[in-house]
Amino acid sequence: MAATWHTLPTEMKLAVVDNLDVSDAKVFSTVDQRTYAVCVPVLFRDIKLSSHSDLDRFLENVPRAYCRHIEHLDLGTEGGKRAHAEALISLLLASPRISQLVLRLQGSLDKSVISCFAFLANLRHLTIRNCAEEVALPLSERLVVSIAASVPELQYLSLERISRSTLHAPELVGKYPFVPLVRGDEDIPDHPVLGSELSLPSLLSIQSLRQLTIRDTHLGDPRWSSAPVACRLEVLDLGNCAHEADAPNRLAIERIMSAVGPSLSSFSLATALSARSPADEGIFAKPSTPLPRLRRLHISPFFPVDEVVDTMAALAGSPIEALSVQCFADDVADACGALEAFLSMRVARGPAFYEKLARIDVSVAGEEGVDNAHIDVRATKRLQDFCHDLRLTSRVTKPHARTCDRLRSNSCAF
Repeated sequence: MAATWHTLPTEMKLAVVDNLDVSDAKVFSTVDQRTYAVCVPVLFRDIKLSSHSDLDRFLENVPRAYCRHIEHLDLGTEGGKRAHAEALISLLLASPRISQLVLRLQGSLDKSVISCFAFLANLRHLTIRNCAEEVALPLSERLVVSIAASVPELQYLSLERISRSTLHAPELVGKYPFVPLVRGDEDIPDHPVLGSELSLPSLLSIQSLRQLTIRDTHLGDPRWSSAPVACRLEVLDLGNCAHEADAPNRLAIERIMSAVGPSLSSFSLATALSARSPADEGIFAKPSTPLPRLRRLHISPFFPVDEVVDTMAALAGSPIEALSVQCFADDVADACGALEAFLSMRVARGPAFYEKLARIDVSVAGEEGVDNAHIDVRATKRLQDFCHDLRLTSRVTKPHARTCDRLRSNSCAF
């Protein structure tokens, strides 16, 4: 059999191995040295390194030539130290095929890492998450914006727990409520395109950007309203800032929606919206919708359930086809009740009100099996029956192994 395998052309061997699971490829690679060489592209396609020590060991033990096969890299590392930055730069420059990169950081990175991102021509998905305590080890918006803007063809950007810079948010210094800020990041060099303007709203200048997720980050920069919008965002996922009250969070999110709304087809919502009076100067006080292409709406489990009806009324001008609601087990009855109230309003207002709506899904957040006993089955059954009567598709999903990932991302489930 080994002789038959080795008589195959290299291209056919690669095609066979490419269809194997990683675990099967690992077993198959032990046949002999030539088989291992054929399995290398699959074995090194997806790499996860949990710490800087893992990164050092990887660079010491893996031939540099193997790094060219890395397409998906998930890296956790400590920030700040120049040595850590040099190790990261070494790996990234040796991995030109990277298309998805996740950086789980403990605070900031040395500014020297910025330049290497310009060489990642295949990078499309970038996630940067500060896993440290933000007050003690903040991650500067100036660094993150400069990195993102340096990627040649970035399409999907996800940011979590990014700290505002005092250079761009002097109005927050010493003010209540306390928002963690970064000082001393003025040494981050000007970007070739953005110059010294490296605030979060400058992300809208990235022409290739199509999906933007920002969570656990202060979004109250007034420049969201005036920043040049060069991208055509299709998916927007915004989470509330824990350091701000509900009203400032809502106004900040509406400000961003107003800037990018014309191109959005999918939106994840964590704060309530309402069709307020013109005196409130909200974007939904205007006669036309700011989201004329919105097809899919996701409501996160942190959304106030009693605001569902008003929020849906505010979005009535958008051609929404699918609505997904994620809630905690104890809130299932309230969430289903709110959706029934919305559907009753839809019936009362006639066929033109949400005429394109075709499905409503409810998913329950939490660990698998932990809260299933608290799920109100009668409430979900009533909602599904109501949807059936209105010829809408409806599905209720209980917690499973990956629910925590969806809860963390608040991303649209379509």
